[in-house]
Amino acid sequence: MARRHAAGVRRGADAMVVSRVRSFAPIADGDATRLVLGSMPGVASLRAGQYYAHPRNLFWRILGDLLGVDCALPYARRVAALAASGIALWDVLKSCRRAGSLDAAIERDSGVPNDFVRFFATHPGILSVYFNGASAEFWYRRRVLPSLPSGKLVYRRLPSTSPAHAALSYEEKRAAWQVVVTR
Repeated sequence: MARRHAAGVRRGADAMVVSRVRSFAPIADGDATRLVLGSMPGVASLRAGQYYAHPRNLFWRILGDLLGVDCALPYARRVAALAASGIALWDVLKSCRRAGSLDAAIERDSGVPNDFVRFFATHPGILSVYFNGASAEFWYRRRVLPSLPSGKLVYRRLPSTSPAHAALSYEEKRAAWQVVVTR
């Protein structure tokens, strides 16, 4: 008999069954000036209820290095360090159908975007949006950007911090992500 997992994926005897997964609320305070966007939390993150919870995802290590914060701190303290630095964190998709954690497994017609019109209205200080990889940028440009008014936002894709994106070294990714903490 199939067993339901926290991430919304049921595993049968031989294969994963695709089901709808849902993302988290944004991490943002009213003083945010920069927004980092992922596409959709992976299985480890959904199970933990935390952004970038997979132990091999480099997000917290990179941002910790760049902000001078120990990436081994409790999650709440890492989140507080982001907020204190003016960095907001969210995902492009509110929900989608996907088996496993890979962005490539997201069913193309299943992605439902988060409410960015409301988000940007309540966070008017955000001037820069950084995509954590190509998938986040794809979903944003496809499902979000057409619904936004023309504006002041500057967009930049950064190399994915996912362990599935191994084409660049840690040092190369860290160097590219420096732009997020440079004011």
